[in-house]
Amino acid sequence: MSEDASQLYLATPPLADGRDFIPALTSALSAGEVASLLIRFAVDDPRKQEEIARALAPMAQEKGVAVLVDGSPTVALRAKADGAHIEGAGAELTEAVGKLSPKYIVGAGSFELRDDAMQAGEAGVDYVLFTGDDLDALVERVGWWAELFNTPCVARAASLADIAPLVQAGADFVMLDDAVWADARGPAAAVAEALAAMNMEG
Repeated sequence: MSEDASQLYLATPPLADGRDFIPALTSALSAGEVASLLIRFAVDDPRKQEEIARALAPMAQEKGVAVLVDGSPTVALRAKADGAHIEGAGAELTEAVGKLSPKYIVGAGSFELRDDAMQAGEAGVDYVLFTGDDLDALVERVGWWAELFNTPCVARAASLADIAPLVQAGADFVMLDDAVWADARGPAAAVAEALAAMNMEG
């Protein structure tokens, strides 16, 4: 999951139904090259999560998109996804790495401390995700990671305008969620603008 130029990583809203989201995802994926997709859930039932993932994963994978599910290595395997994203750097992450690596992707995020991110990197994850409402602080953290560590870094952009500074800071991937799905122009226009911003800065 690493190339010289930054790549786009989309994350769905928390979903209670996969089929309802197909039109939005189809639109987003039609606009250009998306590297990865994180499927998030609004339900706790593993069977329902698997159903949601199965409704969305194939259409993304057909376009060469790596599909991850949020929180559950088991659901990822059952839904034939490409990996799982785990919050934090604790036992759940260690278990996911043991269950999925190296055949499947394991990502980690939601770190309170720099030490947590470092611990996740040492655990053998395929990427670390940094998020935050303070863009300056996020840019600083991405730059720190990119300078010192080889594990790819994903940075969540809260808006399309945040993409360029995060790419300049060294983010390997830029994650977009609400900035795409809530765009009044539609997901395709938002993705096209995002890719243009990344190409200009990459």
